Amino acid sequence: MRRHKRMKSEADLDITSFMNLMIILVPVLLLNMVFAQTAVLDLKLPLGDSVGSADPEAISVEVTIRKTGMQVVVAAGGASRLIGDIPIVDKKQNYKKLSETLQQVKKGFPDKKDVVLLSTPEIDYQTLVAVMDTARSYETVVVASLVTAVLFPEVSLGDAAVIELASAEVQP
Repeated sequence: MRRHKRMKSEADLDITSFMNLMIILVPVLLLNMVFAQTAVLDLKLPLGDSVGSADPEAISVEVTIRKTGMQVVVAAGGASRLIGDIPIVDKKQNYKKLSETLQQVKKGFPDKKDVVLLSTPEIDYQTLVAVMDTARSYETVVVASLVTAVLFPEVSLGDAAVIELASAEVQP
């Protein structure tokens, strides 16, 4: 018996479907890619001597949230003034009193749009969200209809200084 050698032909690579996939996939991936993420921290430096004489952009309205209550402070030009000290009521934050205090501040500075919320680490997320909602707007009655009025729509978050109480150590 004689053996016949078969002629082996080389296989052609068909990359057409792969190229079609790349033509679609590369632009989609490039469009969804984030090239750079930058964080901007806007610092306001002291400009004047007193809180009442500064322009609205130089004034900082701060709400400090602690487990013991909240404080509203207006600061400008190195001077700060405590507007309201709001203690907790029945183990809950007093959002109604906070809203009234922020409405007072808004009457004094009607052009002011931003507020800084400073919270200690033990404040839970739900409390922080409730304070944000309280600081952004309030409901009022205008011409016999309930209207949502704007207080401080631009809310910034930060960490409050932790106040450590010095415990007196008793030495024998």
